[in-house]
Amino acid sequence: MANILLIDDDTELTSLLKDLLELEGYSVNIADNGQQGLEKIAVDTDLVLLDVMMPVLNGMETLRRLRDQWETPVLMLTAKGEEIDRVMGLELGADDYLPKPFSDRELLARMRAILRRTGKGNDEKRTDDAQEKLEYQDIEIFPGKMEVYCQQQLIDLTGTETALLTYLVRRPGTIVAKADISLNVLGKRLAPFDRAIDMHISNIRKKLPERADGKPRIKTLRGRGYLLVEV
Repeated sequence: MANILLIDDDTELTSLLKDLLELEGYSVNIADNGQQGLEKIAVDTDLVLLDVMMPVLNGMETLRRLRDQWETPVLMLTAKGEEIDRVMGLELGADDYLPKPFSDRELLARMRAILRRTGKGNDEKRTDDAQEKLEYQDIEIFPGKMEVYCQQQLIDLTGTETALLTYLVRRPGTIVAKADISLNVLGKRLAPFDRAIDMHISNIRKKLPERADGKPRIKTLRGRGYLLVEV
């Protein structure tokens, strides 16, 4: 299955997680701090599990440097109640976050959801989608390759941002509820005060060039969801 890089200075936790993940069929590489993690990440790394609080190089700075070179999906492991860590992580390009302490079942579910939407969790589907191309206005999306082009330029979206934009492009002019996005894109039920979708939408808006007519690409409808603007 997928290759996982676990970056956390809690050796007891990493030992337990390594055993758990290997029993599930994953290949696991461990780094004790952010600097070591940056040295160990490779082209065949499918997912990074990244702790926030670490010596040498903390999780946020590690994520910042990682995103300068790699598009590898990242699941942040944050302290319970530290909303600022979650928001910062998402702004820097994390795909999702999981507050500590967490259950084995929830960790595996979050991992599978990320790997699914980044094209690593279903080889058969990835093969079927390899040639698919979605076009909407000046946007082109290749779901099988997880690539997005706008105005003929490759846009540097994370896997989750690509999956979210793809979900909206398949539903132009339709109000899409946050609960639907959370379930069908993030792979989890929408929790109260969860800002993950808002941050992903914000990142997409920042990364896509402005429309030629100056209109917004994605409209927020408070209390209802998001709308991909048609005209």
